[in-house]
Formats: sequence, structure tokens, C-alpha cells
Amino acid sequence: MEVILRQDVDKVGLRGEVVNVARGYARNFLLPRRLADEATPARVIEARKVEERRSRHEAKTFEDAQAVGERLGQVELRFDVKAGPTGSLFGSVTPTDIADELWSKHKVRVDRRRIQLDTIKRIGRYQVPIELFQDVTAEVRTLVVPEGGELPPEEELEAMAAAEQAAETQPDEKHELDLDELDAAALAQEAELTASGELQPSRDDVAGELADDEPQQG
Repeated sequence: MEVILRQDVDKVGLRGEVVNVARGYARNFLLPRRLADEATPARVIEARKVEERRSRHEAKTFEDAQAVGERLGQVELRFDVKAGPTGSLFGSVTPTDIADELWSKHKVRVDRRRIQLDTIKRIGRYQVPIELFQDVTAEVRTLVVPEGGELPPEEELEAMAAAEQAAETQPDEKHELDLDELDAAALAQEAELTASGELQPSRDDVAGELADDEPQQG
């Protein structure tokens, strides 16, 4: 099913792009959350018009790109975002956010698809590479700051990230075995005891096994 994204969606596409996704994913996730609209012919035409208008302001030559790159080298973007105590964002900073901020604050237009950025999901200091033209790439200093505060030193940021990662990989000590796991554990323990001679089969068990082995009289 084709939809037009209203926002950047990680591993799906950027705002304004027409993408093909599974119908269930569109109906159950993208459309109800207003992350996308169904790609009707009229909406597709409008999305293409918007993209064409944007592209008119982008660098068209090597020299243009070099000039834009020099300007971007002097730019520092700042995003004040809601974040948890370990530095994880309640949301994300996306390539479209970067492109929109460059245009609104610095009147520099860049192609969002050329922002070489994985979605930012933690507070921190970033160098965001942007391919402006063939053989011309600029890096934009970008600060992702907790709302109402300031960025801690780099060592503290690294410690926060490491602590969160350790918590995520720590085994769940409260895991309870389900019935299948309990049965398997009991059978394994019984087999070990039998093999070691600590558990001997009863006479009834032996008689039952012999009866099963006898040919049935028809």
C-alpha cells in the first residue's frame, strides 16, 4: 500500500516521501497515529510540487556546494528536547528536523535525503555530515539538549549511555519457567539421576515397559 509520510519514520522514509508499506502496518500504525496519509493521486501531485520547490534552493553546482559548505561549517544547531534521566529522548531528532532547522534559522536549504544521519535518540553533541554535491560534504555541529537544562560533560554522557546499555542487557532475574520448561527440566534431571544410578526404575515401571514390548494378540 502506498502512503505519503507526514513525519520521518525510522527505517521507512522521510516526511513528504511516497513509500510502499504493508497494508496492515499502514492501517494499524501509520494512519491511526497520523504519521502518514493514503497516497491518493492528488496528494502525490502536491507532495511532488513541494519537493520541486525545495530543490530550487539547493546547491546546483560544485561552486555553490562549496559556498554552502563554508556557511554550514560556522553553524551550530541546538534542539531542546524532553529526555529521561539516562539521556534517552522521548522522541527523536530526524534528518527532516535538521533540514527544517537549517532553513528556518539559517536560510540554508539542503536535501534531507543527503543528511547522513541515523535518527538521534539520545542527548549529546553530534557532527552531522551532509552531502551537498558530489565530493562536497559538510559537517554541522548539533547539540541535543535536555529541555530546561544543559548538556553534561562528555564523560558523564558516556557513563549514562553505558549504564542504560548495561541495564538493557542484564538478564531478567524474575523470569518464571512456563509448564513446558518445567517439564523439560524435570525430565533432564530424571535422566541424569537414572544415568548416575541414583534413580532406579520401579518394578511397576519395568513391568509396564515389558508389557508394551510384548506382541499384541489379535
